[in-house]
Amino acid sequence: MKILHVFAHPEPRSLNGSLRDVAIGELKTQGHEVRVSDLYAMGWKSDVDRADFPALKPDARFKPVAASKEAFETGTLTADVKAEIEKLLWADMLILQFPLWWFSMPAILKGWVDRVFAYGFAYGVGEHSDRRWGDRYGEGTLAGKRAMLIVTAGGWEDHYSPRGINGPIDDLLFPINHGILYYPGYDVLPPFVAYQVDKLDEAGFERVAEHLRERMRTLATAQPIPFRRQNGGDYLIPSMTLRPELERPGATGFALHVGDGGTELVPAGDLIAERSEAAALQL
Repeated sequence: MKILHVFAHPEPRSLNGSLRDVAIGELKTQGHEVRVSDLYAMGWKSDVDRADFPALKPDARFKPVAASKEAFETGTLTADVKAEIEKLLWADMLILQFPLWWFSMPAILKGWVDRVFAYGFAYGVGEHSDRRWGDRYGEGTLAGKRAMLIVTAGGWEDHYSPRGINGPIDDLLFPINHGILYYPGYDVLPPFVAYQVDKLDEAGFERVAEHLRERMRTLATAQPIPFRRQNGGDYLIPSMTLRPELERPGATGFALHVGDGGTELVPAGDLIAERSEAAALQL
């Protein structure tokens, strides 16, 4: 496969950086072709502003959505954004890797999404009518491709469990998995999440690394999260609400939008280890 790995951590010598090297090393061992977008190393511009749309007239009111649409249609997006779009079109698989900061992705990665997922490319695609509401949530420009997250968290796995104080990890990552990746068509694989990583000793890191290698070996065969397709008949159009007869007993919120595909998130394993003074790894 052709794989794009987007990495968002400011320190290449961090634990996150070490896991990136593990993942990329295993992917290359398996014969995959890998490109890397290291956002901090690239000095990625994360904010959307007028500079992103050089064709916009100086006296025009800046409407980001309209400006994105026109720039994509006319080929006047900035060179850095065009390069990332080309990578996404090239890749069969997208991997986003980042530390969980304040229950989400770092701002630089969100800025990559904001700028690269342009109108007409990742959204605003397809027919909008009483039969369809665009090509999205299972359809779209990136349909037929795969995506997954590699995430590190400082908290305990229990803290991100269904009854954990931080909320279920599936819920925290839902806006990324469903709203960013599934929206433009990706088949989204269960995320790889490593917990309590700032307390891993060398043996603990190697356990995490081996679990990650195992996940990298199954990218082509792993079952994606069975999110419901928007235009597959599960939703009423144009209200885009789930048909009442499809609701499962006890399912509420985000869980309503996962079908009965039988996919369970693949755990990263027993990743909690005692702190070791020899571990010079950062989250």
